[in-house]
Amino acid sequence: MFGVDDKGLDKVDRAILNALCSQFGGGPVGLSTLAISVSEQTETIEDVYEPFLIQQGMIARTPRGRVAMASAWEHLGLQAPAQNPDLFSS
Repeated sequence: MFGVDDKGLDKVDRAILNALCSQFGGGPVGLSTLAISVSEQTETIEDVYEPFLIQQGMIARTPRGRVAMASAWEHLGLQAPAQNPDLFSS
């Protein structure tokens, strides 16, 4: 009914991961840019969605922005880019 998958992610969680991986090549991407790409407020991303995604090992916060971890790529059925494999390892 709410579109929650087997990992506990809802449609907004998946939209965030999809934006990070598909639109921004895994990151790093700034919070404002990420929020605009999924049509959410920055505060909502930072306070509601990001903590769970970090806890699940799907994304990480870096000084340069948010990055998708290997588990995010795997969950979406995508292959992480080979140009910087250390950035996406868990």
